[in-house]
Amino acid sequence: MAAAAGAIGRLDQTWVLRLLLFLCVTVAAVTIDLSDTMAGRVLVPAVRMTTGADGGPVARLLIAVVLGAIAVGNVMVVRLLAFPWQVVVVWAELLLLFLAFFASFDLSYPFIWSRLIFLIQGAVTTVYISLVSIFCACVLALMAALARLSRSGTAFGIATFYTSFFRGTPLLLQVYLIYLGLPQIGLTLPAIPSGIIALSLCYGAYMAEIFRAGIQGVPHGQREAARALGIREGLIMRKVVLPQAMRLIVPPVGNQFIAMLKDSSLVSVMGVWELTFVAKAQGRAEFRNLEMLITAAVIYWILSIVFEIVQARLEAYYGKGYKR
Repeated sequence: MAAAAGAIGRLDQTWVLRLLLFLCVTVAAVTIDLSDTMAGRVLVPAVRMTTGADGGPVARLLIAVVLGAIAVGNVMVVRLLAFPWQVVVVWAELLLLFLAFFASFDLSYPFIWSRLIFLIQGAVTTVYISLVSIFCACVLALMAALARLSRSGTAFGIATFYTSFFRGTPLLLQVYLIYLGLPQIGLTLPAIPSGIIALSLCYGAYMAEIFRAGIQGVPHGQREAARALGIREGLIMRKVVLPQAMRLIVPPVGNQFIAMLKDSSLVSVMGVWELTFVAKAQGRAEFRNLEMLITAAVIYWILSIVFEIVQARLEAYYGKGYKR
């Protein structure tokens, strides 16, 4: 009886979720008015043949109901597939929806193709700035984390002040302070080094807490065992603690790097020809801003996917000792 009741409960929950999906798609389709879209042009003739309505609220409602039913049916069919194929089909369907959405913008693809080389050059600058910045940020984060864990009041005070200030102020403001503020004390830096310093300081402050949590996540018994073997404290940190802490550190640091990849667009305010700056400049020249910004977004997405794959490899490497 208990098993039957549980099965009925799961069945009811499944149908409730399907009903919610149907209502969400239907309401969204009615609100947006898809009559003039590709889906609307396909469905309007069928609606006209069935109801005689050429348009208006009735046609909008019927189109929305049909799309809601298609969405629910699609979910039911996809659930019949194996898990890997479910993921592939869902990605393919969502990608097709994105392509259909962008196709409705009447983009000039020859213009995009003619300017693609400039965007790639801007992407190279973006990746360069991000890679140098994440390396410097990791060094700063490790130093700040060790200072937070030390018994030195001076080191603890410096680390907490650093993390508090750079986590508590906007990154754009920090970019301005470094690029425009340092010349006031006689230190003038080019735009790219200023952007790298700003990104490194900001993300180093955030990642300091990640490193601290990762180091504290290693069981204390590991250190005690190493000390019992007569290993020096510095060697314990390098050979015992940090390799185990990397399993906890890599996932959030990877997320921070992907966020930095996009936040590097803020250095464009200093005139750095990174991806966003190039996209705006090329689009503004011929009033094709949408084409350039969408292309830049796709490039950012591709770069993020590449680094997500790298992150997954690093996670697998440092977590191989914990697999069962």
